[in-house]
Amino acid sequence: MENTILLEKPLQKEQTKSISLLLGIPFYIYAVVFSSVCIIVGLIWDISWHMSIGRDGLLSPPHLAIYLGAVVSGVFSGFQVLKISFAGSLAEKSQSVHFWKIFYSSLGGLFCIWGAIAMLTSAPFDDWWHNTYGLDVVILSPPHSILALGMIMVQFGAMIGVLALQNREEKFIGWAKAAIEKRNFRLRMLFVIASGLVLVTIYTIFSEFFGRNDMHKISFYQIASLIFPVFLIAVARSSKLKWAATTTAIVYMFVMASMVWILPLFPAQPLLGPVLNHITHYQAFDFPMLLVCPAVAIDWLMDRYKNKNQWLLSLIIGVAFVFTLLIHYPFGDFLMSEYARNWFFGTESWYFGSDPDWEGRYKFMPWQETGLVDFMIGLGIALPIAVLSTRLGLVWGKWMSQVQR
Repeated sequence: MENTILLEKPLQKEQTKSISLLLGIPFYIYAVVFSSVCIIVGLIWDISWHMSIGRDGLLSPPHLAIYLGAVVSGVFSGFQVLKISFAGSLAEKSQSVHFWKIFYSSLGGLFCIWGAIAMLTSAPFDDWWHNTYGLDVVILSPPHSILALGMIMVQFGAMIGVLALQNREEKFIGWAKAAIEKRNFRLRMLFVIASGLVLVTIYTIFSEFFGRNDMHKISFYQIASLIFPVFLIAVARSSKLKWAATTTAIVYMFVMASMVWILPLFPAQPLLGPVLNHITHYQAFDFPMLLVCPAVAIDWLMDRYKNKNQWLLSLIIGVAFVFTLLIHYPFGDFLMSEYARNWFFGTESWYFGSDPDWEGRYKFMPWQETGLVDFMIGLGIALPIAVLSTRLGLVWGKWMSQVQR
């Protein structure tokens, strides 16, 4: 659907500034995408902090980065709600969600506001939890679960906010064609950037199943077949960028790899005992999965067979996803080898409380490998999981392609 927005002459100067700087994209959209970046940087930094230093406080630097993301998304989205509700035009209100009989907001803004509230609520809860029970032994402790929910809501809000503008395809009177095309391209890129950041969060939440030690276990492929196709397919279907899933996977890999390369440059020492691995610098989080491989297959197949029956398309993509995902089996061998023990892959990083001489540090232990017969049976289970996940992603993507508020 295309809308035409009429700009009055007194606004021509403001319009020119918008074309040169923001391209007519509301500033809060840039703000919530920035907040998503803050959240991811803080999240991975926090994991590295726990691996390198141990106990953190309520106002530790990684937490402040996460809180900054929450505050920025909440404040700018809240301002957008107040602006549209009490000073917005009829056109702006018609493109917004009306709630509580008073307020108007974009759908993405609502996600950001409630996500920010959840994130900030989790902060004192997490501090109390640590003071009461000590260090977390799992990623998804109760306060972290609330935090994760809030982060996903904020990041999904950034996605939906960009998506609504992309889907409306607004045309501004007096704009040059080149400016309109530049604006549309920027929206498409903002969408895949926001999507890639969500993918980082999804990976991090389930990272306990995706370490290099897990790449010979069938559960690695079954869980990946459940959680990744639905998201990548939804992005590919709703985006107007041709290689959307691939670009999203590249954003994910770049962000993850950048943190592997950057954090170990800074000094860090354990503040808790026992210290079995004496370190002097930050220990990096995981090197990213090679999700760009199945993402390329997704984009190519969706373009080639886009007019096929949706269940047949789901079958084709689901099978392709599982088989391209198998690249992680030899990749796991590589990450265990001495060739990956460098700054680029970061496999020398090791938790300060773990024995650096443990046999399983660079070797698959018996319980970390699935036998051939069980592995093949497990793949037979992973295939229908991937097909169903793909089908759900097609439905979700169709809904997202229609979002305009």
